Amino acid sequence: MTTVGISPNADQFAELAGHPDDGPVVMLNLLKFKAEAGGESGAEAYSKYGDVAMAMVAERGGKLLWAGAADQILIGDPDEDWDTVALIQYPSRAAFIDMVSQPEYLEAHEDRERGVERTIIVACTPLLAALGD
Repeated sequence: MTTVGISPNADQFAELAGHPDDGPVVMLNLLKFKAEAGGESGAEAYSKYGDVAMAMVAERGGKLLWAGAADQILIGDPDEDWDTVALIQYPSRAAFIDMVSQPEYLEAHEDRERGVERTIIVACTPLLAALGD
């Protein structure tokens, strides 16, 4: 298994920033937590980050659309299981980029790094917008 960081690399971030920014973007988050993160569980460490991040999302007009436990891999590699799935909508890619560039976010991100073993985040455009309504 290739080790991948839990933050976008420079190319991924540049691709996000360079994508047309005509409206909302939904970030699909797949999260696997560490069993232990400095005296607490990875989920507990991530929760500290999540409290700060969700307040910042709301400040920018975004919202949590859905979050839940990932119970079973139905199709795919069962060794690549996930703990949590979340869908978070931002009004634009620029709003997301603004959020992750703030010192408050970067400080909270330390809890995310402590708690997350691995993650995949997919930037998604609403299908009707992608098809031109």
